[in-house]
Amino acid sequence: MAEEFEFELVFALPEGEHDAFALSDAVFEAGFEDALVGTGQAGLLGVELEVEGDDAEAVILDAARALIKALPQGTVLREVRPDLVSLADVAEKLEVKRQALQQRKMPLPVYGGLYRIDEMVAAMMEASKPKKGQRRPRMNIAAASKWFRAGMAARKVNAQLTMCEIDPATIERSPRSAREEHAFLRP
Repeated sequence: MAEEFEFELVFALPEGEHDAFALSDAVFEAGFEDALVGTGQAGLLGVELEVEGDDAEAVILDAARALIKALPQGTVLREVRPDLVSLADVAEKLEVKRQALQQRKMPLPVYGGLYRIDEMVAAMMEASKPKKGQRRPRMNIAAASKWFRAGMAARKVNAQLTMCEIDPATIERSPRSAREEHAFLRP
């Protein structure tokens, strides 16, 4: 059964000047007419997508492959979001104030107020359950569900990029022998 996934692909662009309109056109021509395209940071391109499919990881990788082919030569996939998220990110998706989340039991942050998406999903699912004698929390889990579903796959793809299991230029899996060459610095 197909589900919708909401995620952002962040690409590092090759050196040089890049026309924001040409980048947006490339994204749209790759078949992502509804994408939100961010060009605000020099050298980076963010593409926020909502894509339907059966498996979040496959959906993310297929979208990245389609975009890599349409973007300027030398573009590489830098990261997939959501992976590490802030309370503000989660609050926005749940349609609540950040302070409402601060009143709940949260997982420990991993770095500077950022949380692992899977740990945050578990905490939000627990927090959304009504407690005896209390009102049901007003978090809109349904509004965040597409984003939450993509989170675990985003973490997995980022780990595979870091471990050189996925080539960031082709979005193809690298053979083990090629990965081992890059895994460690040898004297």
